[in-house]
Amino acid sequence: MKWVQISEHVWKCSIWMIIPVNVWLVRSDTGLTLVDAGIPSMAKGLLRQIDRLQMPLERIVLTHGHSDHVGSLKRILETYPVPVYAHETEIPYMEGSMPYPRRKKAEATVQPGIAAPLDMQNRIGGLMPYATPGHSPGHTAYFHEQDRVLLAGDLFTSKRGQLNRPMPMFTADMKQAVESGAIVEQLAPKLVSVCHGGDVVITDPKQQVAAYRSISLARL
Repeated sequence: MKWVQISEHVWKCSIWMIIPVNVWLVRSDTGLTLVDAGIPSMAKGLLRQIDRLQMPLERIVLTHGHSDHVGSLKRILETYPVPVYAHETEIPYMEGSMPYPRRKKAEATVQPGIAAPLDMQNRIGGLMPYATPGHSPGHTAYFHEQDRVLLAGDLFTSKRGQLNRPMPMFTADMKQAVESGAIVEQLAPKLVSVCHGGDVVITDPKQQVAAYRSISLARL
């Protein structure tokens, strides 16, 4: 596992599992927020980094409930029994009440009752949540307004500094996902960080996103 501080308040943790998997720790005045919980093998490294930062873990927020975003959740909650939040639209899918779109069977990736609905109107741990559906029905991106960093989850992938579409095999509605990318034009972040991409960050996201959307929609 590799840790990189990408802004004053945000650290990115990376591991390779055929493709890169990234999650984030965000520091506020009172403690830490973990954005996504990655795969099970990340748990030990995440707990170690929390200890290094010498601040309490206050909460976990999820971009969505796919298994590669919640894999270390159980292990972390055993050590830090903190609240977990996700978009209310996402919760029935990740709890296994409904199958994700384009999947034949429902599958619980998070134990029912663990996740509470996000308040989409207020900041949480210095982050403002924004609904960015498409990759999954309740996909959410988190914007750190002070650092101007967008933690985009699977809203995009990236390669060689360029924004790319989320992985088609696992995306519920690609057209909706591409259209949700307009959040970059709205927020104008300095940096975008994604879950699956070898880049540390995307440094010119607003300059890229119009072309990204035009090219991606033309491919549908």
